[in-house]
Amino acid sequence: MVANDFAIRKERLTIPGSAQPLQATLALPKEGKGPFGLVVFVHGDGAANATRDGFYEPIWESFANAGYASLSWDKPGTSGAQGNWLDQSMHDRAAEAEAAIDWARQRADIDPRRIGMWGISQAGWVVPEVAAHRPELQFVILVGAAVNWLRQGEYNLLAELRHRDASESEITAALNRRNARLQSLRDNASYEQYLAAHDDSDPMSADRWNFVLKNYRSDVTEFLPQITVPVLLVLGDDDLNVDVDETEQVYRRVLPPPRLTVRRYPNASHNIVRAGLDNDQSWRSVVVAVFAPRSLYAPGYLDDLRTYVAQQPVR
Repeated sequence: MVANDFAIRKERLTIPGSAQPLQATLALPKEGKGPFGLVVFVHGDGAANATRDGFYEPIWESFANAGYASLSWDKPGTSGAQGNWLDQSMHDRAAEAEAAIDWARQRADIDPRRIGMWGISQAGWVVPEVAAHRPELQFVILVGAAVNWLRQGEYNLLAELRHRDASESEITAALNRRNARLQSLRDNASYEQYLAAHDDSDPMSADRWNFVLKNYRSDVTEFLPQITVPVLLVLGDDDLNVDVDETEQVYRRVLPPPRLTVRRYPNASHNIVRAGLDNDQSWRSVVVAVFAPRSLYAPGYLDDLRTYVAQQPVR
């Protein structure tokens, strides 16, 4: 109970969204009336509730210690929220985040000059679009962000196969299946055509197929040159989802050093969790999450987040 007692106050509320109302959680610093700075959270892939099943709470506490509130919401269709997140394009997700920012700017306990964003994984195709449209943002923080959807998918497939010591024949077969699915995407195949063309033991659902069809061309390089706000790029050296070397190279090539800060963490996963706990999904990760949740994260990560936002000048 002590380990899970975070220095935050959580409020559940409903906020206007771009397509439907959003079920949100606002995590405020435990003390004070504000106005506080605000970090707007954008989830990665998959169904996610506002706290990501508690995963975000140590991060919210770090921001609270710097005088910032955090805002996150249940993805549409998750935990009873209206809509279906699998109906969304990356542009739809960016519009949703912008609507949340507009709502937050009207609150008396939020300082509109100190609003930034934190996004993980798939949010790497969402947050940069928002930042390109919103030069008034104080900062953005991107965790485990990829550059190109298709290259990320191939990297993830190969990294996970090699992590579990798959044979060369298994790798070849997996790549062949992937290339066949990719051809169906390029042909703009319907879900029925996809099922007829592929003998997958675990096929995508119809919603998932249409989600991928909408988004598989995503590439962040369209928006990076338009970003003028400070960016913190956070990468784990043992990321099995994203080619972090490519991500760092592209961001450094486009964003000048005064604007871009890069933090890489050794022995850290895609989520900046200790790689031995995250990549192998062992029972130890559950024990740590329950009894010492702050210890899930790579050493220094939570402190670095607090320090970064505290040092950002008011825009």
